[in-house]
Amino acid sequence: MWEPPVQTATTRHDVVTWGASADQMGQGTADRGYRLVVRTSAAGSDLRVRLSNAFGDRPLTLDSVYAGLQSQGAALKPGSNKPLTFDGSRTVTVPAGATAWSDPLPGSLPAGSNLVVSLHSPDAAGPATGHWMAMQTSYATQGDHTAEVSAANWTETTGSWWYLDSVSVRPSNPATGAVVALGDSITDGWASTTDLNRRWPDYLARRLQKAGTEVKGVADEGISGNQVLADGAGQAALHRLDRDVLSQPGVRTVFLFEGVNDIKAHTGVTAADLIAGYQEIVRRAHAAGMCVVASTVGPFEGWSEWDPAGEAVRQEVNQYIRTSGEFDGTADFDRILRSPYDQARMLPFFDSGDHIHPNDKGMQAMADSVDLASLDCNR
Repeated sequence: MWEPPVQTATTRHDVVTWGASADQMGQGTADRGYRLVVRTSAAGSDLRVRLSNAFGDRPLTLDSVYAGLQSQGAALKPGSNKPLTFDGSRTVTVPAGATAWSDPLPGSLPAGSNLVVSLHSPDAAGPATGHWMAMQTSYATQGDHTAEVSAANWTETTGSWWYLDSVSVRPSNPATGAVVALGDSITDGWASTTDLNRRWPDYLARRLQKAGTEVKGVADEGISGNQVLADGAGQAALHRLDRDVLSQPGVRTVFLFEGVNDIKAHTGVTAADLIAGYQEIVRRAHAAGMCVVASTVGPFEGWSEWDPAGEAVRQEVNQYIRTSGEFDGTADFDRILRSPYDQARMLPFFDSGDHIHPNDKGMQAMADSVDLASLDCNR
């Protein structure tokens, strides 16, 4: 439940406490409401949400947006559900291709909260924007029930986040920063347990909360099937970098863990191609004042698209990541996940069963291997 805000004399800035990559969903539905459950990382006051119409072909009007705390399912904690405004208005119209931030909501929000954003559009139509593979149960309804605390009218479930792509807070420590995890389905959490926040960025967020680091915010900007170089399952990392990463508030470090989908797509992508993509991400992140920590690409022999040629590219890319010195820090998820008996394969203890996606234990091992000091970076 929100508490009265605490005033400080020091200038404070917003920091992303949750994020999810925007992508094109199905068609928008008029008079539709969504009650979206998200997990915060950094604590702070003055909550703001960012609504996205990035893939819409017409303006999106939302006439009621609320933020509260989850009690159970679609039910909210009494007294926690508060209306959000946009430039002082309860209604906001987001142009096609654009995003809109809410006004700050007074009061504090703890770290590790199940925040619930309820929103309603009277006339949504055309392509909707959202994040389809949330690994989190959210809720839907017809009509405007956003102000209700009860779950009575929220009888439908959805496994996606609709129109919401970022949440920020204003931490009490003005030096607090955030890390954005830029990746594919492994970062997005596929094969982790739904509703338990066991994606590797979730485990990382829990480590950061307990650590003596100024980096507390974590935004998970993974998209299942995503590639560094080519559009397909979501826009390529290079094409969504500005919106999903560089525009997020308070980001200190980008954690880059992507490339396996480029390799296994059999489109002729070489190690040099991928390295050039990584170098462009580093250049643009550095120009925005952010550091880049990169991880090696994990093993995937046993997955249907694996072949020796792709494995050779992976090994060459990983050697570059480990030794080039072009990143501000590195992690070695390949070393953590691979079997000591066959280094092209995942250790069975960490394998979800499909030989490319780690299970919950693998996700935790990845997060535990990250050098937290490398994220606490300044440029």
